[in-house]
Amino acid sequence: MRATPIAVAALAAALLLSACDNGSGGDDGGNGKAAKAGDACTLDGVGVQVGASAAPTAGDSGDVTVTITNNGSTCTLNGFPAVRLEAGATKSTVPSDKAAKAQKLTLAKHATASFTITYVRGEAGGKQSLAVKTAKFSLPGSAAEHAIAWSYGEVALKGGADRPNASVTAFQQAGD
Repeated sequence: MRATPIAVAALAAALLLSACDNGSGGDDGGNGKAAKAGDACTLDGVGVQVGASAAPTAGDSGDVTVTITNNGSTCTLNGFPAVRLEAGATKSTVPSDKAAKAQKLTLAKHATASFTITYVRGEAGGKQSLAVKTAKFSLPGSAAEHAIAWSYGEVALKGGADRPNASVTAFQQAGD
């Protein structure tokens, strides 16, 4: 019997996807901690992907979108992610978007959700700019942080190093 090219491609894609693991474990027995369905999502049970539409010049807005994929049991996201920008010893908390309303999301295994950090690019080396090297975020109800290398330019400030001209959206269901 001869396999059709479409069947071979579908099988290869399925095997490739099943081999992907963007997380550092999961709540499906790999780390010895079985989560109850509906518990808060944790970083050790999700994969993280980052995409950006960086601000090209000072004064422009840019977006950094973080997508998480649940790799474990069904879990929930209830609230905003906590996001902090770091430039050496300077750490600045990114406020939540005032227009956004947090919603409780339930993520089944392999479901995805995302949030976006919107920022205004600062003048390189300027007094009202933060030379961010790392962004860290945590999921609601958890202190564990995930670090993202920041390569999207300096972030403008609103009056001081502790007030970045940035905001973070609520989680949104992503994917199908």
